[in-house]
Amino acid sequence: MKRVTLALSLALAAGLSAQAADAQTLKTIKDRGMLSCGVSQGLPGFSSPDDKGNWTGIDVDLCRAIAAAVLNDPTKIKFVPLSAKDRFTALQSGEIDVLSRNTTWTVSRDTSLGANFTGVTYYDGQGFMVKKSLKVNSALELNSASVCVQTGTTTELNLADYFKANNMKYEVIAFGTIDEAIKAYESGRCDVFTDDSSGLYASRLKLTNPADHVVLPEIISKEPLGPMVRHGDDQWFDIVKWTLFAMVTAEELGITQKNVDEMAKSDKPELKRVLGTDGNLGEQLGLTKDWVIRIVKAVGNYGESFDRNVGAGSPLKISRGLNNLWTKGGLQYAPPIR
Repeated sequence: MKRVTLALSLALAAGLSAQAADAQTLKTIKDRGMLSCGVSQGLPGFSSPDDKGNWTGIDVDLCRAIAAAVLNDPTKIKFVPLSAKDRFTALQSGEIDVLSRNTTWTVSRDTSLGANFTGVTYYDGQGFMVKKSLKVNSALELNSASVCVQTGTTTELNLADYFKANNMKYEVIAFGTIDEAIKAYESGRCDVFTDDSSGLYASRLKLTNPADHVVLPEIISKEPLGPMVRHGDDQWFDIVKWTLFAMVTAEELGITQKNVDEMAKSDKPELKRVLGTDGNLGEQLGLTKDWVIRIVKAVGNYGESFDRNVGAGSPLKISRGLNNLWTKGGLQYAPPIR
């Protein structure tokens, strides 16, 4: 019995020691008084600054939600613009606390970079854009089309796979950069422009007459975009993960920026749990009881963030599609907060 007791004591001590070591990110942020968030160098709808340096976008909203939950202030953030090449190094080195930069979740990135994805903020995939004057309604009508594409990317490979699988012919016109490809498309050098769907909507804004172009409904690849945190800090992993889940849950329950205070007065058990008027779920995360209230007040629920940044209330006008709630035919689904 003494040996068993000693073994259990040692295991418990080791577990507590590991938890203490793992909890450093939260402590570091609180001591610093600011969250360091890695974002893109400017992708409309996801993370982009205005002429005064104010950042907006879905990825930006997640960072603001985290800052609200942890620091009770969605403005206490240092946004770090990162290229695709530098984004993972910045996370690995500790320059940033979280990477929220339209990054596709893949097995290689999840296992070889010393980092974890915490969820999916946006389900994306490769698509096609054409001029409305072509009167094309589906990518399956693109047989014999010429397609502008950025060279040396998976976009090229996905394009080849899609046309081969559907027994269609096409002519590829490749360019070194997206900007070159979109300019060639607008000038008429090709019939179609292909890129990630969100990139198509962002690129369309750069065209002289955006309304003359349409993004076709087909998505030909899987590009789940989400935030990343470093390996080794489970508490921080949980906080970032449940921040996104809180935004999705708020939309499921009809909790909005405008009504959150009123909803917090509800006697409904689920609302009381989620909004912290009953139980200690926020404290279990290392946060406060009102952590979800803080998040929703800062950025709204997931649907509000989507609409404001990339949806009907934004210049991009992207439909919810796969990013709708699971109850409305989409893939956004949050585990229960209980």
